[in-house]
Amino acid sequence: MSKLRIAIQKSGRLSADSLNVLSECGIRVKNGGKLKAEAANFPLEALFLRDDDIPQYVADNVADIGILGQNVVIEKAKNVVVQKTLGFSKCRLSLAVKREDEYTNTSWFEGKKIATSYPVILSKYLQEKGVNASIEEISGSVEIAPGIGLADGVCDIVSTGSTLLTNGLKEVETVMKSEAVLVSSPNLSTEKQALLDQLLFRLEAVQNAQQNKYILLNAPNAKLNEISALLPGMKSPTILPLAQEGWSSLHSVVKEDEFWEVIDQLKGLGAQGILVCPIEKMIL
Repeated sequence: MSKLRIAIQKSGRLSADSLNVLSECGIRVKNGGKLKAEAANFPLEALFLRDDDIPQYVADNVADIGILGQNVVIEKAKNVVVQKTLGFSKCRLSLAVKREDEYTNTSWFEGKKIATSYPVILSKYLQEKGVNASIEEISGSVEIAPGIGLADGVCDIVSTGSTLLTNGLKEVETVMKSEAVLVSSPNLSTEKQALLDQLLFRLEAVQNAQQNKYILLNAPNAKLNEISALLPGMKSPTILPLAQEGWSSLHSVVKEDEFWEVIDQLKGLGAQGILVCPIEKMIL
């Protein structure tokens, strides 16, 4: 039986997040420090690689699919297909300068040196801004470059900004925002494409669950129409009569980023006993 081969970063936050989302999809992979491991309950084999190498492995059909950052996909510009944004390992590629520098705008970088591991993305950004700067391509420890006189500023991945602060730098411009994506080879066999479709289906169910909450409440019958308009759910809310005359129990789904605002409105309409519960999986 054919197996889907997936490339995953061998260590770090992206690796942990990738294994976690596979687990949420019911696919358990344990590498135990190895560079290759098989899933116990899905026809999948994982290769644990350097993040920067994943696009090449997928483009060369060594791996069928891979999970990596959007920034790496753009920087490497290999022949891969972005199948899905995954919503985790979010970060940004930013420009930073010494904390004591009086920064104004991107014109500050005119004629200066910028150290980065992302010369392709940075070059395009500077061109769009009309800035002529020298790009010093280095790998690893980019933040130290201004402190040792190698560059005037840096362009590097930022999550919390703590690494910049530790090295006496301040973030001044966001070049691009990034998150984890699932990429694939453009030349998958029919059998492997079918396996990828199964994985995408599971990922969609996990993401839908993460983005929504299940809500239960008791409401006066006189306000059911107004409350139902706030909670349309996947089709329409489920409404069940309560033993107390004039009241009903309403069950529905609300988006994660909307439920606090909705709950305030529901209370204003007389809803009581409101329960908001996480959803494990949600299939539309």
